[in-house]
Amino acid sequence: MLTYLIILLDDTSTSYCHYEVNRKERRLISLEDLRAGIVFAMKENLNVQFVYPDYELPAEYLEAIDSIDHTDIKPVGSNDGTDVVVLDGWKGKPAEGSTCIIRCSRQELSDNLPTLTGWLSSVERLNIVLTDVEAFSDDDIGSYKETLETLADSLADMYKAGKPVQVNLLTDRLILKEMNNCGAGDNSVTLAPNGKFYICPAYYYGDEEQSVGELSSGLNIKNAQLLRLDHAPICRQCDAYHCRRCIWMNSRLTMDANTPSHQQCVVAHVERNASRYLQQKLQEKGIQLSNSYEIAEIDYLDPFNIVNRWK
Repeated sequence: MLTYLIILLDDTSTSYCHYEVNRKERRLISLEDLRAGIVFAMKENLNVQFVYPDYELPAEYLEAIDSIDHTDIKPVGSNDGTDVVVLDGWKGKPAEGSTCIIRCSRQELSDNLPTLTGWLSSVERLNIVLTDVEAFSDDDIGSYKETLETLADSLADMYKAGKPVQVNLLTDRLILKEMNNCGAGDNSVTLAPNGKFYICPAYYYGDEEQSVGELSSGLNIKNAQLLRLDHAPICRQCDAYHCRRCIWMNSRLTMDANTPSHQQCVVAHVERNASRYLQQKLQEKGIQLSNSYEIAEIDYLDPFNIVNRWK
């Protein structure tokens, strides 16, 4: 069921996920379309997330935005009072008590781990988005596992010190007992600066012709059931509950929006196992999270390799 409306305020709005923003010229959504998008969200009872560019919007736009309860997603540097601040790389620093998204490659994460762990004492939540999942190889498994376990050790120390900071790759799985994926096209949809709807921002930046409706005519997602978990035979058996299950990445790598690639599955399961490692470290320190669930040991990283067990 549709729950969220993401509104890209400009062609240069910051990316907060895997996709790259390939537009350099500003194109602000028209005020008419912005207001119509807000009315659409009100009629459909949707939560609105506004994604900002790196410049100040006109006053009339800010007035329209403030007419509805919403979440602001802004690039670092414009994060005063922002709900979510995005760092694209390692320039800048998240504000005290903020929710921060850091976009980086696997190698950049490893290289800048001391910087990232230094942020743990100041932020409330840190979402790490790997921008090169599709390039992940089996040779990268060991180094990624080591990076996550090092981060888990730091997190365990923070929890012991009374600072239970959230890091999506490690702490989300501790409290999940079912899939909590991105849900693009199922529980969220994006309104782009051209006034058209898209499954998610990545589809807009990839090809404007991939729209799934307009404000004037409404949504029209063909075969929408094929984006849902209940139509994903592998994913619905999986317990890497934190996995984004990115349908845009699926479409690019497997030609099937509802079937993740080997890369995405392996990355998610390395993270799942690192969450189990964190759980064990917390238990060793006498810390038991009241809302956590025991993570079982597994002997695979790609669920496709054990598909015969489900038959």
